[in-house]
Amino acid sequence: MANGDPSGLDVGRLRLLREVALRGSIAGAARSLGLTSSAVSQQLAVLEREAGTPLVDRTPRGVRLTGAGHALADRAGEVLDVLVAARADLDRIGGS
Repeated sequence: MANGDPSGLDVGRLRLLREVALRGSIAGAARSLGLTSSAVSQQLAVLEREAGTPLVDRTPRGVRLTGAGHALADRAGEVLDVLVAARADLDRIGGS
C-alpha cells in the first residue's frame, strides 16, 4: 500500500494520470504539472504497478489510455473533486 493509503493508489499519481487524460499526452501533463516528461512517465509506471494493470499504451507517437486507464482517470477526477470539496469545507469552518 502506498503511503498508508488503503486503496494502494497514490493520490499524486492519480492526479498525474488525470492530467495525461485531460491533456492527451505525457508532455502536456508534464507542462501542466511543472514536471519533466521523464518524471511523468516514471510515475505512470509506478501507478501501473500500484494498479496491477497497464493504464497506457505506449506507441512511437505517444500514449493512449487503456480501458483501465480511462476508468481510473475518471475515478481520479472524482477523488480529486472530493478532496477539493473537503478542503473547502475545512476552510469554511476555520480549519485553516
